[in-house]
Amino acid sequence: MAKKKTQEVVEEPQIETVVAEAPAPKPEPKKAAVKQEPKKPKWEIKDRIYWLNGMKPLSYTLKSSGVYWFDEEKGYERELKYCENQRTSFVDEMQGDQRLAHIIFRGGYLHVPKEKTVLQKMLSLYHPHKDVVYREYKPEALASNEVASIEMEIDALNAAQSLDIDMAEAVLRVEVGSRVSDMSSKELKRDLLVYAKRNPELFLELVNDENVVLRNFGIKATELGILKLSNDQRHFLWANNDRKLMTIPFDEHPYSALAAWFKTDEGMDVYSNIEKRLN
Repeated sequence: MAKKKTQEVVEEPQIETVVAEAPAPKPEPKKAAVKQEPKKPKWEIKDRIYWLNGMKPLSYTLKSSGVYWFDEEKGYERELKYCENQRTSFVDEMQGDQRLAHIIFRGGYLHVPKEKTVLQKMLSLYHPHKDVVYREYKPEALASNEVASIEMEIDALNAAQSLDIDMAEAVLRVEVGSRVSDMSSKELKRDLLVYAKRNPELFLELVNDENVVLRNFGIKATELGILKLSNDQRHFLWANNDRKLMTIPFDEHPYSALAAWFKTDEGMDVYSNIEKRLN
């Protein structure tokens, strides 16, 4: 019999494919932040008016030479001089002859047309008497100040309208003193509104002062003969037996010191005692 031929199966060799990993990219160095210099305000070309502070003489001559302005960039004082034939007011930048000109205020003010930029810059930016002897008239700033003043007055009047009688008396006592004790409620309300309108800033400070009511409480207790302030104004005493309650610290207002003392444990007990007598 013929033998069967066996077929040998030859396996092909397995070839492993090795993929090389790409190297990780190196981090780029951070760029240093570029510091942006603040932009200098652009000079506006326009007519300008300057006013003397608190005076209106027929004529006033402002010093136009021999004055200095400290230049922070250069680190030294630079001499100023107003010369109509120069393009700068800095002496170290002038060229040629220097024909000195006068700076004269008439009737308390000086109008400088837009063509005289050198004089305007000297007055608005560099002159050491700016805002001391004279000021530049700025309608925008003036309007802003007036708006703030009006708003403060409205706040003060609203606060005065809403105050209770005890707080109103405490605030007004600062203005009129012990006379407030003899006022009727209508008089008190009227004078409070007048005070708020006339001096709104101080009025609002008093309204927000937590000690103003305590000071008024102490003054009322003294006026009614419950407490007594010693003749040397160094001690508060019980009026009925002269027993000392507290010593006033040196250089302190007696009733301000009493108001602060009312906040202590001992002072709170005395406050409650006095409050019962007042009621």
